[in-house]
Amino acid sequence: MVGLWVGERLVAEYVIEPDVDPRLSPRPYLHPVRTLSSVIVSEVLPGDHPHHLGVSVAVQDVAKTNFWGGKTYVRGAGYTWLDDHGRMVHAGFEKRSDHRLVQRLRWCDKAGETLLEERRELSARPLAAHDDAWVLRLSFTLTAPAGRDIELGSPATNGRPGGSGYGGFFWRAPASAVPPDVFSAAADGEQSVNGSREPWVALTTDEYGLVFTGLADGDHWFVRAAGYPGVCAALAYLRPRVIHAGGSLARHHAVVVVDGPLGRAAATVIARQTQEILRILPGK
Repeated sequence: MVGLWVGERLVAEYVIEPDVDPRLSPRPYLHPVRTLSSVIVSEVLPGDHPHHLGVSVAVQDVAKTNFWGGKTYVRGAGYTWLDDHGRMVHAGFEKRSDHRLVQRLRWCDKAGETLLEERRELSARPLAAHDDAWVLRLSFTLTAPAGRDIELGSPATNGRPGGSGYGGFFWRAPASAVPPDVFSAAADGEQSVNGSREPWVALTTDEYGLVFTGLADGDHWFVRAAGYPGVCAALAYLRPRVIHAGGSLARHHAVVVVDGPLGRAAATVIARQTQEILRILPGK
């Protein structure tokens, strides 16, 4: 485990090589993630979806290997247990400090073949003019092997209806008796926000608020609140996405973690600040 700090506060713990069931598609994850007053805003191994591992990058279909964990959605058959689970292997740190990590990973199929190489950066920093909030940045670049195209898919691209195109940067929040509120600049509620391409999305409870930014061209928000709370910047929401041989796909995400509930006006201000951070520091 490696910690991320904002000043003297430990705000997130990064599990590099989790010892979990192979059917959960082992991969690095952040948990617990905390507000500045130590409210936990992530969840790992929840009873409803034990393959949800905190804050991670997870894709259910990478060249027919499951890097999401759990059952695989099969066209015409629904969710099915298959022997198709991959594993993300830590290949070393380029940089490692209290507030910033740069990591190399290999996405390996069940036979150990590398399907993707990844360079990942995580950082934690205060949010200017807000003493109750901090910013988590997570950027990743996925590179395909020189001699092979790699297709990314989702349950939706494999035939599941109902806006289930998840896979990409995913934040699993803690379950609670009262579902969180979810909204964007222009929409309210899970049904309206899910599948949208809004510049930002907020998820908030009485104890904390999260503001997500960094959606790229062609991506969509996958959002859940009632069944379980989670937000994903989905890479293959409507159709498969191909990383061509030797090519790369890069994404830059930022999430503001706030103590206490969050309204639309405050979320709008925070989102603008965060988008400016991403614009100035896209890969540093």
